Amino acid sequence: MVGNFISVERKDAVAIIRLNRPETLNALATHEDCFDVVRAIEMLTDDRSISVGIVTGSGRAFCTGGNLEAMQRRDGIGPLDQPDSTRHNYRRGVQQITRAFMDCEVPLIAAVNGHAIGLGCDLACLCDMRLAGASAKFSASFIKVGIVPGDGGAWSLQRVVGYSCAAEMLFTGDKYSADEAQTLGLVGRVFPDESLLDEALKLAQRIASNPPRALRLTKRLLREAQTQRMSEILELSAAYQALAHETADHREAVTAFLEKRNPVFTGG
Repeated sequence: MVGNFISVERKDAVAIIRLNRPETLNALATHEDCFDVVRAIEMLTDDRSISVGIVTGSGRAFCTGGNLEAMQRRDGIGPLDQPDSTRHNYRRGVQQITRAFMDCEVPLIAAVNGHAIGLGCDLACLCDMRLAGASAKFSASFIKVGIVPGDGGAWSLQRVVGYSCAAEMLFTGDKYSADEAQTLGLVGRVFPDESLLDEALKLAQRIASNPPRALRLTKRLLREAQTQRMSEILELSAAYQALAHETADHREAVTAFLEKRNPVFTGG
């Protein structure tokens, strides 16, 4: 466990991170919940033996967002006594989750089981890939409770589905089935609920079979390319490539190809 909200399971070079409060449909209520998520994601970057992370929920939901009862009491991760305090509350709470996801060096797969609502939908969008169970539901539902996506979802959602679809989701607050989400490009593939995690593991293991250092560099290039100009990405690509060419795994990959055998990567 990481705190009281997150459980972590290791399967070789893959870490499965579970939001683990099924009785509340994995809603985030406190700053401790936020810190648990941040610590779990930071652990992936810090542990060089981990190549891929899978983010999923326990029980029948992925994450139903913020806890509305805590919002009403004004003692959770949302509103406090006055606007300036609330602004700071978002910056030190849910926005730290967003920053942790954006800074994570390893590929992240969201295995969306059940509802991914509000902040939960945005957590899925912060992952690099999204798979869904057949019963999954998605909604950028902030407008339905009279608020905006305070976690940065206006940035991440449109980078996944495009501006027009993101605008429709955010302006209506409508709920989308897994198949509808796939049509929008919100998820890559939909699987039967009972096989979702197995399929996510298969994808994670295919990714994890590649050289770990090159994998992390590739993830960083993809993230940087979301906001930088081509000229800047070309410079960064040249720098990263210079590093990749000096790794033991690169030399092993080339040698194995020429010797017509499977490579054995060590992370060196």
